[in-house]
Amino acid sequence: MSHLSAETVSVAFAGLTALSAVDLQIQPGRISGLIGPNGAGKTTLVNVLTGFQSPTEGAVKLDGASLAGLKPHQVRRKGIARTFQGGRLFRDLAVVDNLEVTGVGLGMSRRAAVAEAEAMLEWMGIGVLGDRIAGTLPYTDERRVAIGRALMGRPSYILLDEPAAGMSGPEAAELSALIRRIAHDLGCGVLLIEHNVGLVLGLCEHVVVLDSGAIIEEGAPAAIRNSEKVRHAYMGTAADTEPPVEALEVAQ
Repeated sequence: MSHLSAETVSVAFAGLTALSAVDLQIQPGRISGLIGPNGAGKTTLVNVLTGFQSPTEGAVKLDGASLAGLKPHQVRRKGIARTFQGGRLFRDLAVVDNLEVTGVGLGMSRRAAVAEAEAMLEWMGIGVLGDRIAGTLPYTDERRVAIGRALMGRPSYILLDEPAAGMSGPEAAELSALIRRIAHDLGCGVLLIEHNVGLVLGLCEHVVVLDSGAIIEEGAPAAIRNSEKVRHAYMGTAADTEPPVEALEVAQ
């Protein structure tokens, strides 16, 4: 079965360990989650998977072949896309042009890139934003456009770094529906990195929990909900004195 994987990946910065022997696998058409407290190493792992950070030890593999030494744009051309916490749109360009630039960067002709950009915005339900200047968008629309840009070229995998940040409950529900469509309709493997634990547990088939750079728990959402290790990592108290995970979800 095809998959994107991190295999015993470790990352150290000036002697400080950011990731320690992390294993993770993403499969096409499946939504996986990555959660953990602030500073757990989530974004570092995404950076390793997408070529922005080289592992100190271990490897990232696509269908068993190592991606070592590839630059981020080369990883992207392999079908591994991502979003960033800050959106990183070209703020002076129209929304449709933001997507077109990505298409051209992936090797499409301008005409093909424009056609795909327009079709992608319509598929996502945000076609009306196409002519808007990206820098004038509300924060939540910026997030959606960033996802549309990442989907250009129909990647096999998309890593969403905090896509629900700043979203209201209804907006997060719309995002959930979009992520399901990305996995089910496009067959794209999704890794959802979120502080909104409830969103992750409601969407993902498999969830990995990082704390201090190491995996402390992984499994189905029900197992994560009931994990004493996960509660302790988030709340910093013993299981018999801490609130239930449902309260933890609200707090996120």
